[in-house]
Amino acid sequence: MRIFYRNKKIIGSVLLFVLLGTTPAFSETEKEKDIEKLLEVSGILSQLTYMQDTLMNSVSMMISGSFPKVPDEFWKEFNQLIGEKDMDELVNRVIPVYDKHMSHETVKKLIEMFETPFWGEWKKKMPEISREAGMVGSQWGKEISQSPAFNKKLEGLIKKYELEKINKKE
Repeated sequence: MRIFYRNKKIIGSVLLFVLLGTTPAFSETEKEKDIEKLLEVSGILSQLTYMQDTLMNSVSMMISGSFPKVPDEFWKEFNQLIGEKDMDELVNRVIPVYDKHMSHETVKKLIEMFETPFWGEWKKKMPEISREAGMVGSQWGKEISQSPAFNKKLEGLIKKYELEKINKKE
């Protein structure tokens, strides 16, 4: 039994070495490379930086709310917390979503379409349009959640389902 266990370990180690030695650890397929190119040429990649900006703005508001006095040096370092490596991680998480929902042929055709001059203006303006539309949506959400009509409806639901009663600590 001891010999089997030792041989099993050796075989496993050799197999792992062969697999790691013959295939790159994170080998990108042609489709994944094309998806990355699609993200770039479509302008979606620059949209991902919008996610970074949104996250950092939310966190900075929480910090400012908790700590009214923050030195400028803090903010300089704060703005460096998310780096290129982190953004690469986001892209690596987004690629499988495209991979799941699109054929390689569709990705190639979209790249071809987005590389035409026709889409140039759209690609340039899309990030700003999305930012502004996002701000409009945020303002709308704030107005709705603060409106008496919405809050009256919400209070009605809370009463209807007796949320205070079922969440009351005894």
